[in-house]
Amino acid sequence: MSKTDPIADYLTRIRNATRAKHRKVDIPASNVKKEITRILQEEHYIKNHIIIEDNKQSIIRIYLKYKDDDESVIAGLDRVSRPGYRRYVGKGLIPRVYNNLGLAIMTTSQGVMTGQEARRRGVGGEVICYVW
Repeated sequence: MSKTDPIADYLTRIRNATRAKHRKVDIPASNVKKEITRILQEEHYIKNHIIIEDNKQSIIRIYLKYKDDDESVIAGLDRVSRPGYRRYVGKGLIPRVYNNLGLAIMTTSQGVMTGQEARRRGVGGEVICYVW
């Protein structure tokens, strides 16, 4: 369990669950993880998600999405900005993932959003991860 980088732990849990062909995965919740999950659902990388409230820390239950041949819709997840090396980009240098076939998830002054949305709004920020 990762204490220093909860976002990397989040991505690793999803990556491991898709490789093991699980239908769902439970992840400890935080506001940033909830926003990343919302984006993944809006961009059709996951089927659905629910927030399970409890007394200590909420849990995000993510229902993974697969193609007809049981291949995961998520081909890859890559952590970009880490606690030891933060990667910030300006509005003109927002990366394109696999020639716009994937997406970059960023945290900006206007919230967590995709790289495409940040480019459209004209804001830069910290690149959290790539999904394809």
